[in-house]
Amino acid sequence: MAFDQKLAARIRSVLEGRKDVVEKQMFGGVAFMMRGHMSCGVVGSSLMVRVDAAREGEFSRDPGARPMDFTGRPMPGFLFVDGPGIASKASLARWIGRATAYAETKPDKAKARAKSSPRGRGKR
Repeated sequence: MAFDQKLAARIRSVLEGRKDVVEKQMFGGVAFMMRGHMSCGVVGSSLMVRVDAAREGEFSRDPGARPMDFTGRPMPGFLFVDGPGIASKASLARWIGRATAYAETKPDKAKARAKSSPRGRGKR
């Protein structure tokens, strides 16, 4: 599936300078990962954001926001945002800010894997 390259470029512009963001092909589009957690991305022509599920109802009332349901079932904590919700740089930055703020609350997956890995431990 093709995804909106212009929207991806706009997201890169907002995230520019962040050393903790990695791009990854995901969901037939592109995702922007922070410390191993999906923060935001592009699926088709929609912005995809991961937000605190406890605030999903509040955020879904914003213009252009809707549940992320490309599998046929809404995924808790994930929203699609289109049209007026991402039309301006400020509105796009607000959504990306929500997504990155949530991702920052998550533990670093790479560090968590390293701690639980049996490598480096002495033989018993």
